[in-house]
Amino acid sequence: MRILVSADMEGATGVTCPEDVAPGSEQWQRFRRMLTSDTNAAVEGFLAAGADEVLVNEAHCTMRNILLEELDPRAAMLTGRHKPLGMMEGVLEADAVAFVGYHTGAGETGVLAHTYMATGLLQLRINGEPASEGRLNALLAAEAGVPVVLVTGDDLTCKEAAGWAPHARTVAVKTCVSRYAAVCLPPVRTAALIREAAAASLEAVGRPQSVPRGPWRFELEFDATQLADACTAVPTITATGPRTVAFTSDRMYDGMRCFRALTHVASAAREPDFD
Repeated sequence: MRILVSADMEGATGVTCPEDVAPGSEQWQRFRRMLTSDTNAAVEGFLAAGADEVLVNEAHCTMRNILLEELDPRAAMLTGRHKPLGMMEGVLEADAVAFVGYHTGAGETGVLAHTYMATGLLQLRINGEPASEGRLNALLAAEAGVPVVLVTGDDLTCKEAAGWAPHARTVAVKTCVSRYAAVCLPPVRTAALIREAAAASLEAVGRPQSVPRGPWRFELEFDATQLADACTAVPTITATGPRTVAFTSDRMYDGMRCFRALTHVASAAREPDFD
């Protein structure tokens, strides 16, 4: 049994502030250990329950955050950027996937809520419904026939996960107070909770699950017109308003890759002092 752990950082134990997840900052150095602890707890739980292999895919920002020297030596880690499926690279070879350190989407309430772009993207909608990174990644996993068995993050992320990963175990490592504040559990407690949930989550592997079908209509709403304008330079992308663009994909695999490309295009169109 092969498990993929997609490890993001905004939903990790203790994280509440942008500086906590900004590579190179003093706080980032501190919270790398928290993320590594959450990840190790998941690895330990999966292996204790009989998993044969665990691949950890770095899923945050530069995708160089987890401390390899402190990672459970029984796991392997995929680190670095420019992976075809980004946060979900490795899912096509997995039997189950865990979302560790996840968060709510752009425009939603939650600790450090966003969808791919920290700022600029107000909301992503798929077939008319708001889509966080969790929902987007879960749709891709479902298309590949891979169940999401574990989700960790703040309490609102866990609540949201019930809609796109109904059979997954969830662990709330903190309770959202605002986008930049939370009531946090210390890592010794969250590690125990994650380890226990990961071990129990493998019961969901092999259960029949519905496979969502396309076509998938992606609509991106930005906070400024030039971001949408830049995206329309990409063939097949159409403007649906002064700040919104849309496209349709028959496969989530292709839709995911197109969406990621658009976030890069839009990010490049932002001006540093006049968003």
